[in-house]
Amino acid sequence: MIELRTTAEIEQMRPAGRFVASVLEATSKAAAVGVNLLELDALAHEMIREAGAESCYIDYHPSFGASPFGKVICTSVNDAVLHGLPHDYRLRDGDLLSLDFAAAVDGWVADSAISVVVGTPRDEDLRLIDTTRRALDAGIAAATPGNRIGDISRAIAEVAKAEGYSINTDFGGHGVGRTMHGDPHVPNNGRPGRGLPLKPGLVVAIEPWFLQTTDRIFTDPDGWTLRSIDGSRGAHSEHTIAITEGDPIVLTQRG
Repeated sequence: MIELRTTAEIEQMRPAGRFVASVLEATSKAAAVGVNLLELDALAHEMIREAGAESCYIDYHPSFGASPFGKVICTSVNDAVLHGLPHDYRLRDGDLLSLDFAAAVDGWVADSAISVVVGTPRDEDLRLIDTTRRALDAGIAAATPGNRIGDISRAIAEVAKAEGYSINTDFGGHGVGRTMHGDPHVPNNGRPGRGLPLKPGLVVAIEPWFLQTTDRIFTDPDGWTLRSIDGSRGAHSEHTIAITEGDPIVLTQRG
């Protein structure tokens, strides 16, 4: 079911957006050579506890997950691009790390993701990350009344295709509100003018993610982490936004 939020409800969602942004800022800043992924999860867990927030991940067990996730943040490294389950791994120089985090504050959820390079960057990794960021910006710019879901999807795809990246549509953006994942689905490729009409009050997470040389993925033996089929690296950018009569509100905007 698709729900439209009132102006007052969107205001009530702002604390969740600010909190999610703060956790991504803290964990991405803490990500350095030698830091263990479990330490990043512990940092996010402590921030949740201090804020009186609620994790959307730790008990999350959708049909595509092998078991409840058990951690509070996704840490996807190099050829892993989505749903990276934190494990005993110390970051190395040049690793491409994607962090995806969702939490609830006062019953309202926000969801966001960021990709960074740890230590010495590769040019091709920086280009991939920049493409996801620009695709996210393009998708947000298309999220205006009078457009449709397909206009967001097409805007994302145009940025990716201009850089030569192919696009997987198995996983994409989604509605956000009292729960982390709801309708509508927001694919990262689509036809303009098609799909759900965008109306003020619709709150969605827009999340372009691309792999360098493929659009095919497989599930790691941990039952969660999604990796590229050919070992190429991935990047992921995501914001929770609210559609208004004017410009979209980016609820998870980082400083």
